[in-house]
Amino acid sequence: MSHAHVFLLAIFMVLWGCSPGTRTPDWGMAGPPLPAGTERIADAPDGLEVGHRLMAAGEYELALRAYYRSAADDGISVDVLSAVGSANLRLGRLGQSEQMLRRALEQDETFVPALNNLGVVLAEQGRWAEAEHYFRAAFALDSGRSDDIRENLRRAIANSAQRRYAEPEDSGFSLVRRGAGQYLLLSTP
Repeated sequence: MSHAHVFLLAIFMVLWGCSPGTRTPDWGMAGPPLPAGTERIADAPDGLEVGHRLMAAGEYELALRAYYRSAADDGISVDVLSAVGSANLRLGRLGQSEQMLRRALEQDETFVPALNNLGVVLAEQGRWAEAEHYFRAAFALDSGRSDDIRENLRRAIANSAQRRYAEPEDSGFSLVRRGAGQYLLLSTP
């Protein structure tokens, strides 16, 4: 076929598509119909649900994106903030995680997942006493039903107690008793 024939065929197809009897359907904003068996958009899971599924699958970066989509679609809720904080925790972004979880608790100070996960962030940073506080609150609000929260609280208490009662590190100072109830602070060389 020559170039002239291809050109004429293309023009014919364009003109045939524009003829009144061959109009394309008007789908408006909905787009073309979905194939049979496909869920409608309204039936599709929301960003939070998708994010939770991705977290369970170990896809933390994708979960974070799904949580951001949920925030854009449905607004910034305590659920979204807590979920973003949890995804950041799994990604090792402790500062971002702490910030999001604290924002979630500003919206609802009784939200158990945010309390527990903030405790985990603080424990990861070695801030055991503060972590214990959040684990206690989560445990109380959860009525002790969650084994994970109970274990987190137990570990935080053990680590806090260990720090409180641990042998003091050598600070270079020592106390010497002088008489009844008097002590002298000496510096060791």
